[in-house]
Amino acid sequence: MAAAVDSFHLLYREISRSCTSHFEALALIGALYAASRAVVLLRDCCTVARVHFLPRMMPSGRLTQRYGDWAVIYGAAEPVAGAYAEELARSGISIIFITQDGSSVRNAASFLSQTYGVETAVVTADFSLGQAAAKPVTEALRGKDIGFLVNCMDETSASPRSLIEIPEQGVLDRVNRNVGATTLMARLVLPGMVERSRGAVVNISSGACCRPRHGRVTLSAFTGYLDNFSRALHFEYSDKGIFIQSLIPFQISSSSSAEGWFVPSPEVYARHAVSTLGVSNRTTGYWPHTLQYGLMKCIPEWIWILGSRVLLS
Repeated sequence: MAAAVDSFHLLYREISRSCTSHFEALALIGALYAASRAVVLLRDCCTVARVHFLPRMMPSGRLTQRYGDWAVIYGAAEPVAGAYAEELARSGISIIFITQDGSSVRNAASFLSQTYGVETAVVTADFSLGQAAAKPVTEALRGKDIGFLVNCMDETSASPRSLIEIPEQGVLDRVNRNVGATTLMARLVLPGMVERSRGAVVNISSGACCRPRHGRVTLSAFTGYLDNFSRALHFEYSDKGIFIQSLIPFQISSSSSAEGWFVPSPEVYARHAVSTLGVSNRTTGYWPHTLQYGLMKCIPEWIWILGSRVLLS
């Protein structure tokens, strides 16, 4: 008994020898896991380069030749939509603004015409009227080579507000503007694109579809709808020559004083986003936002929710 106790090192060596095979198996599993994560990281880096850098260094041709001569911009009063329209006009594409209040974009339309020499039109359509709102839009589209439809989510949904604090009519108006109208616009524009076998539909929503956020129930819902709507359209129409893209940006600056690397101005964001046309069907449109998106996806949702509650408290 005393000899067995004094031979602790011998006992340890015997146990280690019997467990060697288990240690080797665990080391192999660890090595395989590390290799898989390295492969995923390399793939993500290549994707960022392919989507955000290569198209800007090697443009793939004129947008008018690839998609068409006219762009329809719904939600034109939003800063991002206006900046996106300017980027398209810079490429020689004529613009049709669809808005509920025409006075809010007439100056922008005149500026694009004078600066870039393109044609512009402003169509006032109140989608709360139902099918009647489609008539002026249909008239504006008739006889034109529509190559782009850009739907931009209403930014009033982005302000933090509990669902029960929003008036009932306000909820219906938001659903109508961000769900009903965007779907109807796609319905009006797609037949011509299918007939010509070319075109692009771009739905600009928000990175809020990635994770739930406090006070942004409607924002998360609308962005989730637009994102999945885009993916469904891609599944249905990509084989007909139509490019469908879901843009899910994070914060975009509303004033020059708040601009930064991760908070670009609408003009900077639009310049980057337009370069991803024809390259990626679902992207943030701006590479620092893609880094943010990747970091957010690494955090399990239960940790995200717990952390958000702790910060709020």
